[in-house]
Amino acid sequence: MRPDLDVVARLVGRDVRVLDLGCGDGVLLEQLIERQQCVGVGVERDDERFHACIARGVPVTHGDLELELPRLETGAYDVAVLSLTLQATRRPVEVLREMRRVAPRRVVSLPNFAHWRIRLDLARSGRMPISPALPYEWHDTPNIHLCTLRDFEATVAEIGMRVARRVLLDATGRPAPRATRLSPNALAVRAVYVLEG
Repeated sequence: MRPDLDVVARLVGRDVRVLDLGCGDGVLLEQLIERQQCVGVGVERDDERFHACIARGVPVTHGDLELELPRLETGAYDVAVLSLTLQATRRPVEVLREMRRVAPRRVVSLPNFAHWRIRLDLARSGRMPISPALPYEWHDTPNIHLCTLRDFEATVAEIGMRVARRVLLDATGRPAPRATRLSPNALAVRAVYVLEG
């Protein structure tokens, strides 16, 4: 499992009802169900990843999370997870609002488009940067809403949620060194948030 998913799993906790939005191949949901005794379901639109979930025996719905979320009952889950997917949604604010409706606690991870290397690469080359964390050319990226950690935190506050916890991550997806806290918007490659309210 990717190191950042291990961080997400720890933040989800044990014995909770979990909704994994954009669950990919189901590896996170599999761990939550088998090792953390969670009850959960995933939503995945990619055919290959959906079938990987089925092969793992992970409960999954095939579809677009932006269409599936409004169909879910209010309060149906304890935790909703959105891992490295928010920036690929068409209406990220609406996705966050729907997540709040279906679960009192949300765990959201996202890439930080203000990381110093991205800034430097853009300034040096004049072209959209490509990195291990963002390995796409500008024309084939699934990332349609680029944001920084500051952007995300401001949006969360504007829609009436609060950040209960934030874990800053390095390029490997592991928790970043303590010094990253001095300037998280410039030094963190990614972050995982626990949102409440």
